[in-house]
Amino acid sequence: MTLERGTLLHDRYRIVEILGQGGMGSVYRAVDENLGVDVAVKENLFTTDEYARQFRLEAVILANLRHPNLPRVTDHFVMEDQGQYLVMDYIEGEDLRQRMERVGALPDDEVVLIGAAMCDALGYLHSRRPPILHRDVKPGNVKITPEGNIFLVDFGLAKVIQGSQVTTTGARAMTPGYSPPEQYGTARTDPRTDIYSLGATLYAALTGVIPEDGLARAMDNAQLTPVRKRNSKVSRRLAAAIEKSMAVDSEDRFQTAEEFRKALLASKSKTQRLTGNFVVPPAPPPSDEPVEEKGDEATISEGVGVPLVAPGSDVPDQPPISPYKRRRQSRWPVIRFILILILIASGIAGLAYYYPDIPNRVAGWLSLVSPTSTQTPTVAATATGNAGTRTAVAAVLTDTPVPTATLTPTATLTPTPSSTPTPTSTPLGGGAGQVAFVSDRTGIPQIYLGNVDGSGVWPITNLPEGACQPDWSPDGLLLVFVSPCKESEDVLQGASLYVTNLDGTDLTQLSTAPGGDFEPAWSPDGKYVAFTSLRDGHMQIYAIKLEDNSVERLTNTPSDVETRQPAWSPFGNQIVYSAKRYGAYQIWTMTNTGQAAQRLTVSGPTYWDYLPVWSPDGDVILFNQRRANQPSQVWLMGIRYEDRGGQGTPIQTQPLPVIDVDYSPDGFWLVFEGEEDGNQDIYIMTVSGAIRTRLTTDPGNDFDPVWRPVSP
Repeated sequence: MTLERGTLLHDRYRIVEILGQGGMGSVYRAVDENLGVDVAVKENLFTTDEYARQFRLEAVILANLRHPNLPRVTDHFVMEDQGQYLVMDYIEGEDLRQRMERVGALPDDEVVLIGAAMCDALGYLHSRRPPILHRDVKPGNVKITPEGNIFLVDFGLAKVIQGSQVTTTGARAMTPGYSPPEQYGTARTDPRTDIYSLGATLYAALTGVIPEDGLARAMDNAQLTPVRKRNSKVSRRLAAAIEKSMAVDSEDRFQTAEEFRKALLASKSKTQRLTGNFVVPPAPPPSDEPVEEKGDEATISEGVGVPLVAPGSDVPDQPPISPYKRRRQSRWPVIRFILILILIASGIAGLAYYYPDIPNRVAGWLSLVSPTSTQTPTVAATATGNAGTRTAVAAVLTDTPVPTATLTPTATLTPTPSSTPTPTSTPLGGGAGQVAFVSDRTGIPQIYLGNVDGSGVWPITNLPEGACQPDWSPDGLLLVFVSPCKESEDVLQGASLYVTNLDGTDLTQLSTAPGGDFEPAWSPDGKYVAFTSLRDGHMQIYAIKLEDNSVERLTNTPSDVETRQPAWSPFGNQIVYSAKRYGAYQIWTMTNTGQAAQRLTVSGPTYWDYLPVWSPDGDVILFNQRRANQPSQVWLMGIRYEDRGGQGTPIQTQPLPVIDVDYSPDGFWLVFEGEEDGNQDIYIMTVSGAIRTRLTTDPGNDFDPVWRPVSP
């Protein structure tokens, strides 16, 4: 539960405001009433053994650090049945990301000073015994005070190296564009990992563009665009130093933070003799002048787990996004343009007075050179061809291709309650490397299971009225799904929720209510299934408690506001969902009890946001977006939870559409519905949009993919 303003925490810390929020908890600004100073209080509400250990280790790491560019930890405590809390220095000011958003690309001298200060901090961390890696250097974690002092913050992903043994706080994570290739998967990281991330951070500061993803570069799917191609004003020596720090092979980078620091300082004559205590000029005040996006160099803020638009990529008819780089717009070009128009108008008026036929000729000339319409590349609409699949909101229903086989299943399992006990809470664990999905390859939608290499596909259900919208229990041993599922329906009238084993046995009906229940989502603790229902006349979100099959309504909106497509946060404390308000779908969040509803995305009435899914680390929500009047144009978007209230980030995924994504358990991959050559199939790709792989090739429509959970 979020702490209210004025709350006295631990009989000492008075909460002033929320500085940021994530899936695991919030960060607050508070007043230490014992000492009368401002502090930052970081909370962890997810107190399993692993996350509690992670939080304690972060406290130990920070409490033993003493460096002018690092914050200090002053307290750490646990409150029973509430959470863990870490108290540290409150660093006033803005982070580097905010600074870039305010002023655009930074000057060379300023970037050198920021880089040198961060090298000092990293060199200190790397020289500890045992060494400490930060592993999450990015603009959002570089803080600049009003006096210009520079701090490296947020050690939530820090790693302590003890000989050949590694102790890690929390799961390995990465920020596309800022993380080197070795940070993806299971490769070993070392101090050169932080050097790469710092180089990428400085690259973004100099150019206003997030660099190409490290994994994509390692797979030869992308190349790093030279710094000076983005910003020709950057000195050659500085550009060379940054590009060396970002080498794909760690052997080709600077081997220590001190080496990188010396190269940065030597790149500019003004900084060659500086030895320490690096301070940058205070941030300029906000400008009231309008801003403009700078073509391909406009991109967005970084996020853990959010794949970003590749710089310079061509996204057809892309929706507007918040620019990462902004610059002041001079009024003189506008004034000059107006003066030219006045002169032209005066000239035409004069010609018309003396030569009445001239205006007609001018109009004829303009009609030859002026475009009469704008043609926008289009993407074929995706039609699921079944009842109530979650893509029905986003897709235009077109003529469904006739299945190659229309055999009626020989064995029929009537969806009626069995004698199997009602499923109860389930532990983590289960199978690995498999995806459940729906296919109408036999004429009726049924649920299938297959390996992520595309092999071993076999049916799980064989119901005469079909099955769709599967979701896994957290142990990966059971599936909840919806039946009946018929073609060409947007809402599943009369549908119910069922649970089954992986071989289709022990079929259990969870819900029976007029209207229809659909779009189920199993909670991370296994105790609840959230779902959409028409039982009260219009779409609302409910939760069924598996222990006793009791149902609780979570949303209670007016009849003209629909809520649907629930998805749990990985910690089970929040639910993200779609809400149709004023004729457009939006992404909202609420607590797991239906309280504190707040809008996550602000895209306006022109765009529909839907099909949300939460990343395994709780930081990011992915969702689909389309134009209200162009349903064939569908984008995959992402937004950090702490950036709620924004427009989200378009993710570079070609070809489109990429619909109804689901994360792999480790958060590195996505499974989704895609379409090529008119065939709708299941695909996987990395979170950065690379290594796209097709899993199914059947002529039927394949959709509703969900990745099977694995043990931690």
